[in-house]
Amino acid sequence: MRFPVAFSPLAATRRSVLSLLTLSAVLIGGGAMLGSEAKAAETVKVGIMAGEDEEVWKVVAAEAAKNGLDVERVVFSDYVQPNESLANGEIQANAFQHQPYLDAQVQQHGYKIVPVGYTLIQPIGLYSRKHKSVADLPEGASIGIPNDPSNAGRALNLLQAQGLIKLREGAGILATAIDVESNPKTIQIRELDAGIVGRSIDDLDAGVVNTDWALKSGIDPQKERIAQEPLENNPYRNFIAVREQDKDAPWVKTLVSAYQTDAVKQALATWYKGTTLPAW
Repeated sequence: MRFPVAFSPLAATRRSVLSLLTLSAVLIGGGAMLGSEAKAAETVKVGIMAGEDEEVWKVVAAEAAKNGLDVERVVFSDYVQPNESLANGEIQANAFQHQPYLDAQVQQHGYKIVPVGYTLIQPIGLYSRKHKSVADLPEGASIGIPNDPSNAGRALNLLQAQGLIKLREGAGILATAIDVESNPKTIQIRELDAGIVGRSIDDLDAGVVNTDWALKSGIDPQKERIAQEPLENNPYRNFIAVREQDKDAPWVKTLVSAYQTDAVKQALATWYKGTTLPAW
């Protein structure tokens, strides 16, 4: 039996195949486009410090990925660049600083940067390889402290808490060396870059060193720390920071939640050997 061409089974089959192929191409292409757009919308660059924090943020990234957020870690080696990069839009968040440091940076540079969720606290410590205790520090001892405004004040307040110096009333958390009102042991305070204090520990009687820099400098916090700032009412909890315009973006909540997990608590304990504590 002969069929008109318009109703040929072969022609109909070819038309069906071509239609299906065209539809598939559209769906696949559209799906790829949507997937690409979704990925772009859900990827954030986060500035962190080199060292142990890189390992901790591997865990954060894995936790964030469970909720569809791709965290790209941008590693810095100093405290100045992360806020500058954030303010310039080169990254979308950073996680390395506490409020006194951010306040000083905002005052100096006018950054529109705000905290959105606490991460960790690293109690600053006084370290020595020459003396076993604060009481052993001799007259005229040389003590290194960080020279940036927030950490300098933090270091001086630690020395005051240990009875080594007395600061003028009202000096507060941004105290400087000129605020030292009494120095009974005639301590020589040497102001150095935060990353240099720990590396100079062999040339000092003692040094006030941030925990991350202590670890980078090969200092053993458990054996060489002779004093530590108190944790109660401590203003130096670190946090994730973003530009003010982004603080209510959906990805911010996802990022903070990814950090504040039991998996990250374990990572902090593992990589910082108990010297760094969860701050949330």
